[in-house]
Amino acid sequence: MVENELTQRLFRFAVRTIKFLKTLPESPEVKIIRYQLIKSSSSSGANYEEAQAGSSKADFTNKVRISLREMRESNYWLRLIKAVVDKVYDADELEWLTNESDELKKILGAIVQKSSIRK
Repeated sequence: MVENELTQRLFRFAVRTIKFLKTLPESPEVKIIRYQLIKSSSSSGANYEEAQAGSSKADFTNKVRISLREMRESNYWLRLIKAVVDKVYDADELEWLTNESDELKKILGAIVQKSSIRK
């Protein structure tokens, strides 16, 4: 996978997540989930962007590791929505976001693993 393609996927994931969250019902628990998921989904892409300008291999690996952590958190919040929110207007979009976050976790994890080996 070309890194530019990954940057685009991370950006698209954040945008689609934010748009999806606008469709959820208003409740205190959804408000908390919405806040956390917006932070983690956008942070994953932002940290990967920062990794591209890393000052060293260690800096690059660290930023990608943070991106991975944020994507794992995003996946958690998406699964939580599926489990606890009674009325999800776009179940297909939730499924896409959950699957995409799984794929992005695997890609970022592979980059971290590969970068860690090449010390």
